[in-house]
Amino acid sequence: MAALGMDIPAGARPRRAAAWLARAGDLALPAAAIVLLFAAWEWGVALLGIGAYLLPPPSQVFAAIAAMARDGSLWTNAQVTLGATLTGFAIALAAGIAVGGLIAQSRLVERTVYGYLVAIQTLPKIALAPLFVAWFGFGLSSKVAVAALIAFFPIVVNVIVGLKSCDTGRIDVMRALSASRWQVFRLVQLPSAAPFIMAGADVAIVFALTGAIVGEFVGATAGLGYQMVLSNSQMEVPKVYGVLIVLGAIGMALHGAVALLRRRLLSWMPASSASPTSRS
Repeated sequence: MAALGMDIPAGARPRRAAAWLARAGDLALPAAAIVLLFAAWEWGVALLGIGAYLLPPPSQVFAAIAAMARDGSLWTNAQVTLGATLTGFAIALAAGIAVGGLIAQSRLVERTVYGYLVAIQTLPKIALAPLFVAWFGFGLSSKVAVAALIAFFPIVVNVIVGLKSCDTGRIDVMRALSASRWQVFRLVQLPSAAPFIMAGADVAIVFALTGAIVGEFVGATAGLGYQMVLSNSQMEVPKVYGVLIVLGAIGMALHGAVALLRRRLLSWMPASSASPTSRS
């Protein structure tokens, strides 16, 4: 019986080991940078004698995070913020694909609607958040609305760019085969625009998190943004910094999840086509 190892090509194991080492290196460098940053922070606060009410050292910040984790407030508030973020992102994704598809398919719709979308995008969202609280109340709906509004624009812009960049030759072939506009959109234009849509989603998921926090700043009874406002009013500065670190970690995790999903969904495309520059 032949040994199992004989079935593996000669250079496969070294290549696999090199790939794992490269991935470990990619993770080790950012991790080392974070460790050095926190060490410099701790050392700098002690050396300069900065008060904890202005800039607490990381040791106090992580102690505050641990305390919030033990009493359950961290998990409860993180769940509320994540719920608003993901719901707002899902709404923005669906609406962005629908509106972007209409604008890309019709010059009349583009001339009529696109200017208003740009005008809405220029408005400061912190100024709109109180209106959403007045309309939808202090519950989850107002935070979802702000998150969806902020996340909508990068998706709709990338959908428009992606659909308009589709190869016209493929569209002409489909039309020659008597395909309907819906079939052309579903079978040709939408798959061609997928890299652009995913690039927009990569930006939009972080924008949705920002929108949820903005909504919680203005009016909420739970959430990480609410926790920051409450801790700030009670002069619990380490908790404020702790929530900021948690939000940064959540943002990185959401970005990583969308990036992983993009690689999985677009694995059939060439690397140059699967990673377009996001328009936002």
